[in-house]
Amino acid sequence: MSTSTILLIVIIAFIICDFVLERVLYGLNARNFGKPIPAELEGIYDEQKYQKQQAYSMSKYKVGIVTSVVSLVIELVAFGFGLFGWLDGVLREPVMSWTDNPVLQIILLSVLFFLVVMVVNHVIDIPLSYYSRFGIEERFGFNKSTKKLFWIDQLKSLLLSAIILILILSIVSWIYAVMPDWFWIMAWGVLTIFQVFIMTFYSNIIVPLFNKQTPLEEGELRSKIEAFATKVDFKLDNIYVMDSSKRSTHANAYFTGLGSHKRIVLYDTLISQLTPDEIVAVLAHEIGHYKRKHTLRQLFMSMASNLLMFYILGLAISSPELSEAMGGTVPAFHLGLMAIGILYTPISTAIGIFSNVLSRKYEYQADDFAKCNGMAPQLISALKKLSSESLSNLQPHPALVFVHFSHPTLLQRIIKLKA
Repeated sequence: MSTSTILLIVIIAFIICDFVLERVLYGLNARNFGKPIPAELEGIYDEQKYQKQQAYSMSKYKVGIVTSVVSLVIELVAFGFGLFGWLDGVLREPVMSWTDNPVLQIILLSVLFFLVVMVVNHVIDIPLSYYSRFGIEERFGFNKSTKKLFWIDQLKSLLLSAIILILILSIVSWIYAVMPDWFWIMAWGVLTIFQVFIMTFYSNIIVPLFNKQTPLEEGELRSKIEAFATKVDFKLDNIYVMDSSKRSTHANAYFTGLGSHKRIVLYDTLISQLTPDEIVAVLAHEIGHYKRKHTLRQLFMSMASNLLMFYILGLAISSPELSEAMGGTVPAFHLGLMAIGILYTPISTAIGIFSNVLSRKYEYQADDFAKCNGMAPQLISALKKLSSESLSNLQPHPALVFVHFSHPTLLQRIIKLKA
C-alpha cells in the first residue's frame, strides 16, 4: 500500500471520527432534554415556556443531525473520489496557459482552488441556513429578518470572505513560492498581523457592512455605565448601540478593540430586555475581561497554537504524497494545505478543548470582577432573563460543555456568584 493511500485512509478516518464524536456529544446532550430544572434555576421558565424551550432545543438538534450527515457524505465523496485533485487538474490547464511564471502559477492556482471550494461550501450551506432562519427561528419567534435581507447578507458574507481569502492566500502562497524554507514563520507573521488588525478594527470595518452602530444617547443608562467605568478606572470613550433587532430578538453585548480603539457595543435587543442596572452588570463582566487581560492572553495563546500549525505546515506541505492522497497528479501547495488541515484535526481538537477550559476559567473571573464591585445580584438577574428570552438549554450535558462550551453553564455561574 502506497504512502498516499495510507494518508487518504487516515484523512477519511479522521473525518468519520470527528463526525462520530460530535454526534455522541450532541446525542448525550439530547438525553438531558426534559430533566427537572434545578432549584437554583426555578422561575426562569413556567411550564408552557419550558415546553417551548424543549421543542426549540429538539428542533435545533434534528437540524444539527441533518447538517452533519450532509457534510459527512459530501466530504467522503470529495475525498474518496479525488474531487479535489480533479479540481486542481481542471484549474491547472488554464492557469498554465495564462502565465509561465511559476510563482504566479502557484498564487493563481491556490486562490482559484480555494475560491471554488468556498463558493461550493457556501451554496451547500444556504438551504440549511435558510431553514434555520425562516423555519426554526421564525417558528419560535426569534427571526426578524426579511428574505431580502437574508439574501443580501449571504451575498455580503460571500464577497467579504472572498476578499479576505484572496488577500491572505495570495500573500501566503507567494511566501511559499519564493521563500519555502522560511514559509512557516513568515506566513505565521502575516496571519498574526491580520488577526491583530481584525481584533482592533472589527467593529469599525466589518460590523458596519451588516449593522448600523450609533452612539448610546444621553440618559440614565449612559450615566450609569459611565459612573461604573469611572469607579473601576476604566477609560471608556465609545459606547455604541447596534440594530440587531432587524435580524433577531437574541440579545448580547461585547467588548471589542485594542488600545485607543476599544469600544463597548450593546445590542438594541439587550437594552429592551434588561434594566439599566442589569446592563451595567453585564458590562461589568465585559470590563472584567479587559481588566484581567483575558483578551491579550487569549490572543497570545492563539498566536502560539497558530505557530505550531504553521511549523507543521512548513515541515510537510511540500510532500508529494499529500497531493496524491487528495487525488492530484502533481505536488500542489493548495492540495497539501487542505490535506494537512484534516490531518491536523486531533491537535486542533485538543487545543480547542484546552482553550475552552481556559475560557470558562476567564468567564468565572470576569463574573467575579462584577461580584467584587457589588453587581452579583444584577448579573444573576440579567443572565436569567437572557437565558429565558433566548430559550437556552439550562442543563447541557457535562461532556458537551467540556468539549465545546467557552462559557460555564448558567447554573455553574449562579452558584459561583452566590458563593
